[in-house]
Amino acid sequence: MSKANTKTGSYRLASLGILTAFVIVLQVFTTFVHFGPFSITLALVPIVVGAAMFGAGAGAYLGAVFSVVVVIMSMTGGDPGGFMVWGANPLMCIVLCMLKGTLAGFEAGVHYTALESKNKIVATVVAALVSPIVNTGLFVLGMMIFFKDTLAAWAGDTDILLYIIFGLTGVNFLIEVGVNLVLSPVVVQIIDIAKKNKK
Repeated sequence: MSKANTKTGSYRLASLGILTAFVIVLQVFTTFVHFGPFSITLALVPIVVGAAMFGAGAGAYLGAVFSVVVVIMSMTGGDPGGFMVWGANPLMCIVLCMLKGTLAGFEAGVHYTALESKNKIVATVVAALVSPIVNTGLFVLGMMIFFKDTLAAWAGDTDILLYIIFGLTGVNFLIEVGVNLVLSPVVVQIIDIAKKNKK
């Protein structure tokens, strides 16, 4: 292996190590910030950064790290909404958490890579939008398919779809998208600096 390859590999490993730490810290911290039964997700920001810097595989890895933290917080009761989902069906809770987070990171990387050569800012904004859309979209879909009875109990007399939009995920989703979009210019700068340092 050449010196350049070793340097690139070391840089990638160190960067992913730092981003992994950010994902864990942000997700544990925001577990205690609730708008509705579920916590907000700010860990998507370092996931998008990693996906943009190193591709869809890195995005999927960081998304999986995020998912593992979500599962642990759900199992232990750190996330009350997740704990109720865990109590209803532990296996499907794990599958849903792992799937939504991993794919959110993967898709961010796919979309960034596809658009980067055309316009880096557009690529970053799209990746920043895709990540929470996939994360929340798969969560809602999984809840509708595997946890419909739980949703119905939570919704009470409210229509389930209205409950999902206005009570379960709506505010969280808007905050996550807003944070991602606001931080998109910062993400572009981080990526530019990182890529210069890599050379």
